[in-house]
Amino acid sequence: MLELPDHRLRQREYLLQISRAITAQLDLTGVLNLVIDVAVEMLAGTSGLIALYDEDGSGELRVYASTGLPPEIWPAFTPLLDLPLRQVPREMLIHVLRTIATDTGLALRQMIALPLTFHDTSVGVIYVFRAALNVAFSADDEQMLQAFATQAAIAVSNARLYQGVLREKQRLHAIIEQSADGVMILDSRWRITSFNQAMEQLTGWPRSEAIGRPCAEVLGIHNAQGVNICLTDCPLQRHPHEHNPVVEGWITNRDGRELYIQSRYAPQRGPRGAFLGAIANVRDITEQNHEKELQNTFISVISHELKTPVSIIKGYAGTLRRKDAHWSAETLDDGLRVIEEEADRLADQIQDLLDVSRFLAGGLHLELTDWSLPMLAREVVQGFAAQCDERFEFELRFADDFPPVHADYERIRMVLSNLISNAIKYSPDGGAIRIGGRAEEHTAIMYVADQGIGIPPEEHQRIFQRFYRIDNRLRRETQGTGLGLYLTKSIVEAHGGRIWVESQVGRGSRFLFTLPLAHRQITASMHNPDTHGAE
Repeated sequence: MLELPDHRLRQREYLLQISRAITAQLDLTGVLNLVIDVAVEMLAGTSGLIALYDEDGSGELRVYASTGLPPEIWPAFTPLLDLPLRQVPREMLIHVLRTIATDTGLALRQMIALPLTFHDTSVGVIYVFRAALNVAFSADDEQMLQAFATQAAIAVSNARLYQGVLREKQRLHAIIEQSADGVMILDSRWRITSFNQAMEQLTGWPRSEAIGRPCAEVLGIHNAQGVNICLTDCPLQRHPHEHNPVVEGWITNRDGRELYIQSRYAPQRGPRGAFLGAIANVRDITEQNHEKELQNTFISVISHELKTPVSIIKGYAGTLRRKDAHWSAETLDDGLRVIEEEADRLADQIQDLLDVSRFLAGGLHLELTDWSLPMLAREVVQGFAAQCDERFEFELRFADDFPPVHADYERIRMVLSNLISNAIKYSPDGGAIRIGGRAEEHTAIMYVADQGIGIPPEEHQRIFQRFYRIDNRLRRETQGTGLGLYLTKSIVEAHGGRIWVESQVGRGSRFLFTLPLAHRQITASMHNPDTHGAE
């Protein structure tokens, strides 16, 4: 049996060692350090380095690993890296090498270099240097280095492919994690394998507990009857060939909150249609569902509210024009008065609808002038006081020198009328209704307070939504479309103000809103910092 020379055996052992290292790890720097260490040792060199082309396509070489060359002097080798190995004479390479040796104080007298090529693509260069001048690199040395260059090229390609996959995985993970919607990934047994932060917030389940559990247990979408849709009517099983099946329903968060969610699935299937898993995109649509319910309620309510005055008008008109009846003047007058009142009521409801439509279309026009807020409040209160019985007492609370406001007179009349009307409507036992205000710097703060039934804290924001009416006994007994406070809020905000409520159940409510003071008041305040509208 032919025995290999000693150096050949060692070369084979080193190459086997490097191959194992490449297979065992995908850390680019670690494998390159091993390759250059072994190459320098096998070629009896004193130092060496491996430079790679940047992945950005710039064509620049950058040192990634070295032996006998500290990183702080790597930049000194840039002139060498800039030279194309196959296109410059060896004399020029040696000249550049000697210049680097002089600049760094290193003994660099001999050099061998080969490109790192993988699938006909150059990925870098490997260099080995010797300090001895009388020992030149041979053809055998070049052949041996070529073996290491091939291994290094494989290592670079594998590591960069792995790093690319890793970066893409990290990028996808970041996208999923930062998504505003809940995202979870299911395996072929409908068990959760990935669970992002938004899902934790939606369900109340920490991902450490959710991962590995069935989707039906963690999400548990149920219908209005409380049936778990995920168990009885899973869209992934009901529509196996649908591209993106969707299901909507209620979930109960771990803290007890009920949320209405929409879950859209992207199933993954094998060549024969076998279910391999799915990505679920889960969105909280509680508000949209609530809005839809409110609109459905509004259609029902407005139909009733519009039909009622029409029916009364039709009934009285038909009765009064009967030819077989002889009505007294008093009866005729009463009937015509009812018709007139119901026609006004119908006109007001239609106007509310038109105002909402204009506001939603961005067409709420304001006629801004300067005028007295206490004077308007007095006019509105006088109109209501004439219609109310002795159970109600109206109080106006304004300073005598209350400054004028800059606003739309008729629109603010609507605001005050609606707030006072609500105060009366939701005070079944009567009581004092106070209307007042104060001035603070450039703003007037107006309020309407009652001693009625009050509003629960959880309703304080929702009462200003379109079509919303508080669910209580008085709501069912009083007329209304649920547009009044929405319009009120819209008008106030169109003036640049805001509106809010302070209330306790059983102790009454106080609605407050702000308006801008007249310009001349602002000017006076700006010129004299000690003068304030509130004073």
